[in-house]
Amino acid sequence: MSIYRRSPRALAATLEPLRGAWAPDTLLAEVQRIWQDVVGPAIAAEASPRAERGGVLSVRCSAAAWAQELDLMGPLIVARLNERLRRGQVTRLRCSAAR
Repeated sequence: MSIYRRSPRALAATLEPLRGAWAPDTLLAEVQRIWQDVVGPAIAAEASPRAERGGVLSVRCSAAAWAQELDLMGPLIVARLNERLRRGQVTRLRCSAAR
């Protein structure tokens, strides 16, 4: 019996354990890691966290309609983020449309 795998496997599975060591230890990095789980794949495909300052999370949206929708959902998203964060707190979202 050979000790080598004959079929290739995804590189992501190999790199996953190292991701924590490579990622910066910042509130923004943590939010980026959990973003899709918190907002769901549909919103994550249209909006992504880009910056954080003083608890205000800047989110870049694919269109103005998405920015408006996330502004309305802001308190709910902030509450869900803060339930999952290990460090720091998000106080509000600042959403803008990509240009």
